[in-house]
Amino acid sequence: MMKIQKIKGFADLFPEEAAKFTFLESRAREIFGRYGFGELRTPLLEHTELFAKSIGEDTDVVGKEMFTFPDRKGRLLTLRPEATAGVMRAFIEGGDWQPGQVRKYFTTGPMFRYERPQKGRQRQFHQINAEILGANEPQADAELILMLRTFLTDIGLTRLSVELNTLGCRECRPMFRQALTAFFAGLDREKLCEDCRRRVETNPLRVLDCKVPGCGELTKDAPHITDHVCGHCREHFDTVKALLDAARVAYTLNPRLVRGLDYYQRTAFEITSGEIGSQTAVAGGGRYDGLVGSLGGPDVPGVGFACGMERLAMLLEHCPESRPDFHLAVLDERAVNQCLILAQGLRERGLSGEVAYAPGSLKSQLRRANKSGARMALVVGGEEFDKGLVLIKDMGGAADQRHVPRERLLAMVAVSGLEALLSAALPERTEE
Repeated sequence: MMKIQKIKGFADLFPEEAAKFTFLESRAREIFGRYGFGELRTPLLEHTELFAKSIGEDTDVVGKEMFTFPDRKGRLLTLRPEATAGVMRAFIEGGDWQPGQVRKYFTTGPMFRYERPQKGRQRQFHQINAEILGANEPQADAELILMLRTFLTDIGLTRLSVELNTLGCRECRPMFRQALTAFFAGLDREKLCEDCRRRVETNPLRVLDCKVPGCGELTKDAPHITDHVCGHCREHFDTVKALLDAARVAYTLNPRLVRGLDYYQRTAFEITSGEIGSQTAVAGGGRYDGLVGSLGGPDVPGVGFACGMERLAMLLEHCPESRPDFHLAVLDERAVNQCLILAQGLRERGLSGEVAYAPGSLKSQLRRANKSGARMALVVGGEEFDKGLVLIKDMGGAADQRHVPRERLLAMVAVSGLEALLSAALPERTEE
């Protein structure tokens, strides 16, 4: 019979790798909570129209990368390729926003894009996102960048670089688009990649985002958007930079940083890491004023970011391991059931660990205890069973071990926790 295999671009995360994702999510919850963010959980599946309207029909995400299919009634549905659009839909549908309010949300979970699988990116990938809705002040942009950098530093990343740009607004963007169109008119467009030849007509700003080397070289002298922004956008961007300067966060201005989605305007940013060789983007975002309104909601400003969890997991050097407190070794058939109940009692009192389901040799069971990383081994053999004892052995490398009456074991843990058992492993002192 042919084996059923996982779908290309979809990965299984076994406990060792899943622990990294759990660690990232827990640190995000703790740190984002300091800034007043609450968790929002949105569906994996949305109406396709939501992403076409928000991301832009001329983007690669909508045009090439979405998992879209009809339901039984013929309605087009899409597995979410990014989180922001779903957050906006939920915000609008919730309907409890009032003028002057600021809402802060963060989300975690899988996203889906049909693209070539590569290191650090699968067709099902995972993101941590944060969004601030209702604040048009540049202080919100700066706070979001500072929170993101705090999170990345907290999980152990050190070689971080912040890149900044401003993309203008609906008032000044058309002037830059005209300048770009005039520049592209003087190029040999046949030297551009197929996608960029189309983008020149539909969305010339996206040409600057192309990763094809030939396109980057051909457009290296393209106009900079920073030379065409209006006074309000310039003042907004200057304040963001001043706040980062005051917080002593170094950054680089990158006039070609336009991000990949149409809804961005004004502040755009990316944070890259040099931990794995060449600079690799691990997070990015920006301001998207007007997005909520374009989806049928109120005219609410917004700013947000996304972190790719696969890339962050690759960069983690010190992920706290979940080390069990005990391994309960059973050496006698008569003790199997009794030890299962004993282990349950230890777990109910806050300890973690495993118990053998069948008897085995002391050597093999201690090998399992050592492999699990347990801080102690609890051993019940025939002699211990007959006398009502449990042998406690410290697995920290010392030879300390001691017998404790079985009826006292749970009482000791209830009073002093794990330390009671560890201290019980010390040999009794003898009077000379």
